[in-house]
Amino acid sequence: MKAIQFFRDSTAPGSAGEVEVPTPTPQGHDILVKVEAVGLNPVDFKVRPGEGEEPKTLGFDAAGVVTSVGNEASIFQKGDLVYYAGDVTRPGSNAEYQIVDERIVGKRPASLDAATSAALPLTTLTAWESLFHRLRIDFDAPAKNEGKTLLIIGGAGGVGSIAIQLAKLAGITVIATASREESADWCRKLGADHIINHHGDMPMQLRKLGMDDVSYIANYNNVDRSWTAMGEMIAPQGSVVLITEHHTHLNLGGPFKTKAVTICWELMFTRPMFKTEDMIEQHHILNRVATLIDQGRILATANDNLTPINAENILEGHRRLESGKSIGKLVISGWE
Repeated sequence: MKAIQFFRDSTAPGSAGEVEVPTPTPQGHDILVKVEAVGLNPVDFKVRPGEGEEPKTLGFDAAGVVTSVGNEASIFQKGDLVYYAGDVTRPGSNAEYQIVDERIVGKRPASLDAATSAALPLTTLTAWESLFHRLRIDFDAPAKNEGKTLLIIGGAGGVGSIAIQLAKLAGITVIATASREESADWCRKLGADHIINHHGDMPMQLRKLGMDDVSYIANYNNVDRSWTAMGEMIAPQGSVVLITEHHTHLNLGGPFKTKAVTICWELMFTRPMFKTEDMIEQHHILNRVATLIDQGRILATANDNLTPINAENILEGHRRLESGKSIGKLVISGWE
């Protein structure tokens, strides 16, 4: 089968190419999926192999059709249309076929094609887990959440685009950050109640909205740049969730200590990476969100589509993501 692999020192231009590799055979809870479309995420370029590392087949979002199943698989069968984010410890979705544990796979939305579906899994799982498993917001209790406020730093990105919509369905008032007018418009389209600029004085902008603080902060963007402001904006006994690496020392004391703030991390790869007892939660999340999409309660977030799936387009997708100016999600669909 064809696979697009990144080679050693993938910081260099043209360091990805098409190779032929054996088509894998599913065992245990695995299913074999014929990949029809892939979604790109910042994690793709962050885990490219460096000098001395083995070549990698990347890709952590996919939509496709099940072609065979392992001897312990019971959720899916041949012919099922699926979508998933995969496992960072296994070969990725930039290949004609991919092995994936069925417990982290969902039935893709019936109302969407493969390309639009492929934009969703990683960001959907990250948004859902960060809001409802880490911050412990109750999705099914909008009345209880009335008056609660959530600041989403990086509202126009892939995760923020889903999180805005999920938080609104949960009854939360959403303040999203965006630094460009087109990004702000995108956040408003998805339901954000207020927009502030993360390149400006966020606490001051928040006060201009009539708010001294917020109940929750979901930082999907730059932890280092916003850390001090977050300490000022979070409410006493509030909660903060982070998903990106920090590059400077973070002072966990100061206002975070005096306000007794809960600080937690979200990584959607944790469940498949460690085969946690509850890893099937990702199957349930993807199925639930597919239903919400088919009901018209959540908008799809694909905003850029390249075709076909080949090394040239994968590299172009990486370049666009690394620019830091992407809005929504970028997908690549179809094989030559």
